[in-house]
Amino acid sequence: MARLPRLVIPHQPHLVLQQGIERPIFRDTEDHAAFLTWLRDAAKLFKVAIHAYVLLPDRVHLLATPGDQPGLGRMMQWIGRHYVPWFNRKYSRAGTLWQGRFKAAVIDSERYFMVCSRYIELQPVLDGLVGAATDYPWSSCAHHVGVKPDPLITDHQSYWFLGNTPFGREAAYKALLEQALTSEEIAAIGEAESKGWALGSKEFKGLLEKGVQRRVSPARRGRPRKNAP
Repeated sequence: MARLPRLVIPHQPHLVLQQGIERPIFRDTEDHAAFLTWLRDAAKLFKVAIHAYVLLPDRVHLLATPGDQPGLGRMMQWIGRHYVPWFNRKYSRAGTLWQGRFKAAVIDSERYFMVCSRYIELQPVLDGLVGAATDYPWSSCAHHVGVKPDPLITDHQSYWFLGNTPFGREAAYKALLEQALTSEEIAAIGEAESKGWALGSKEFKGLLEKGVQRRVSPARRGRPRKNAP
């Protein structure tokens, strides 16, 4: 079966996953800082708002809203064209660093934005790298809990709705981080992110399918039901 084209919807948040073919794809502080610099430059150049991120030893997760349809792909391609050759020269290696093309899943912001933001920033905890999300230096967590402002981050309205003041929003977000994600949430987000399916309610997916005239979620398994005579 032919692979469906990547679905990108302008002005809608997307969960983005870029996996590496080797571990680690970031070996020291300079590597992390270089990638984030190019991410910030590319996001500005291609009009993509970055709401959350985490750089892990074998992958990158982003929560981002593109300003137009090609912006997300162009941003990721631009970063690869800068970071991969730089990484290869530094470590005397050759070839690609990524495991195929990046994955992107359109998300229902009303229902899943804050869950996805927590999912991203809790990845170091789920991977056993740190005991608390705030202990990991290469994510947007410090920005959201008020430890250190991050110029890369554009706060989404869902984050602003957490409180009327910066302190209120930061405290509310920190409280959310202390709530463990359910196994159902982790499974649903992981499947959508890895396979590129939309993440949201049935109503959200239905409206999205009508708008783009294509499937945005897996087809039902089994043979189609026959109509009764």
